[in-house]
Amino acid sequence: MPGPTPSSTPPAAAANPSHNSRRKRKPRPKTAPPSALNPNWALLQSKLPHRPAATHLGKRKHDGATPAPAEPSPPPTAQEVRLEPTSDDTSLTKVVAIDCEMVGVGFDGGKSALGRVTLVNSFGNIVYDEYVRAVERIVDYRTWISGIRPKHMNKAKEFWAVQKEVAELIKGRILVGHALHNDLKVLLLSHPKKDIRDTSEYEVFRRERKRRSLKDLAAEVLGAKIQQNEHCPIEDARAAMLIYNKHKKAWEKNMKEQFRFKKKLKKRGKKKTTESNGNDPNVPTVLL
Repeated sequence: MPGPTPSSTPPAAAANPSHNSRRKRKPRPKTAPPSALNPNWALLQSKLPHRPAATHLGKRKHDGATPAPAEPSPPPTAQEVRLEPTSDDTSLTKVVAIDCEMVGVGFDGGKSALGRVTLVNSFGNIVYDEYVRAVERIVDYRTWISGIRPKHMNKAKEFWAVQKEVAELIKGRILVGHALHNDLKVLLLSHPKKDIRDTSEYEVFRRERKRRSLKDLAAEVLGAKIQQNEHCPIEDARAAMLIYNKHKKAWEKNMKEQFRFKKKLKKRGKKKTTESNGNDPNVPTVLL
């Protein structure tokens, strides 16, 4: 009698289906073999700061190329000197500075006429500043230099009134300015030579015996930039006064020596005239 047909599945596996899952375990991760380095060296490495691995991009950027030098920063520009009054005193001092701006009159505007006049005291404060209505019709305002525009004539004073006021202000005072003969000419005024301090005529300021501009003197003596565009008579008069103040002691000493020398020459001239007249046979003698 034939026996039972053997089953292809073992009886143990059929009885317990989870048997295979228990036997199939996941492989354990392989542990690194113990380091062969010295334990002290390994401890030192653990204390060193961790450096991130260089990327390929980083290598392409830096390998084989020197870093570009930083562009030098531009040197700081010198601070511009502003011409400010040296005191709050606005009184009329013994020394005053004047500056005038002209407009063009006449057929083609080539003739100069007074358009504005400014006076400052020895501290640089304004004591007089007026726009002037010219006697003749204004042809050229010369705005690019004078800064005067037609609107300024709305409140301008008549020339004769301004002339009288300026004459009273400068009378008996030392008058400072640059190329003062031009200012006095348009004002139709004169001033004693002994009381004139002209920065264009002072020998110390000349270069190779040539007169220099007020702009040039202000830059050298005061370190200030003036007359960059339209001229300002306040700024120009103040610049002339500050230049004079810086050289006042030597300037006044020079003026005294000049007038003392001129007086001596006059005395010598008078003596020579008297002596020559006494010996001149053409001079009649009085017989008593």
